[in-house]
Amino acid sequence: MKQHLVVILPALNEERTIESVITSIPKTMPGISRMSVIVVNDGSIDKTAEISRNAGALVISHAQPMGVGAAFHTGIKEALQLGADLIVNIDADGQFNPEDIPHLLAPIQQGKAEFVTASRFAKQEYMPQMPAIKIWGNRWMVRIINFITSKNFTDVSCGFRAYSREAALRLTLFGKFTYTQESFIDLAFKGIAMTEVPLIVRGEREHGVSRVASNLWRYGAKSATIIFRAARDHKPFYFVGFPGLIILIAGIAVGIFVVQHYVATGQTYPYRSLVTGSGVLLIIGFLLLVISLLADMIHRSRMAIEEVLYLARKNAYSIPLTPACPAGRPPLSPSRERAVE
Repeated sequence: MKQHLVVILPALNEERTIESVITSIPKTMPGISRMSVIVVNDGSIDKTAEISRNAGALVISHAQPMGVGAAFHTGIKEALQLGADLIVNIDADGQFNPEDIPHLLAPIQQGKAEFVTASRFAKQEYMPQMPAIKIWGNRWMVRIINFITSKNFTDVSCGFRAYSREAALRLTLFGKFTYTQESFIDLAFKGIAMTEVPLIVRGEREHGVSRVASNLWRYGAKSATIIFRAARDHKPFYFVGFPGLIILIAGIAVGIFVVQHYVATGQTYPYRSLVTGSGVLLIIGFLLLVISLLADMIHRSRMAIEEVLYLARKNAYSIPLTPACPAGRPPLSPSRERAVE
């Protein structure tokens, strides 16, 4: 069955590379009958939007920079409105090779996965040239996401990815700064089949600096916040109840120790401070357990709401907003630029 592919390019001041990326997207691909290209112009102040329109892409513009995560959200919504069967997200900075898109799509087209990500680190011979601190940071990010999701990926921060329509409809993301790790957690906990494809990727941008990772400490802090919130929402007992249980057990153990000492000596000295400490630990542990039970109830409600949201999206995007053009021709008229507040 022939399918409609939509390629999304979030872009902020990428006038040097955006045209090359758009024109390098293969005009024909196995199983693809229609193709559209969407450039989400995230408040660029250069000629990114103009160049993208002239290259034949539909341009969706944010009035001001909102973050790559917000740009990705906008792109996914637009792709679904256009009736996409398959969606590929690729950076506009030229680090990824658009000719690799068919390799990303293959597992979805073969029915092996609904979400596919490129991996820069799966093969030693594909290791990109990048600063050691970035490699170290990526490895730790992989360990954290794999621990949370019980998966075994080698790269969770790469922005070159493919989604089936089903996976895109299931996505519920909140982070505006980035989306890469949050999407892993969200789709993993929803049971979406996921895999990765080793690809050769340029380690550093040819022009400019990364809009996301220009400051690694800021990137780490922002990403950690998004990851924590996503994991907390999907595993409330693990993140609230488990620490509460440990604290409660610690309070009980301290209390037992003080009681045994009192029975043996008839006094609490020199452990009087432990009486207060045990009480505080017991109260905190008990409260955290209660909060975890409430959080679990909220999580169950969220699951029901997510299903309703999925069905609503499926219904809302059942009729494409605009017919796509045949593959090999400009996807949409350059005049169809729209602004998003």
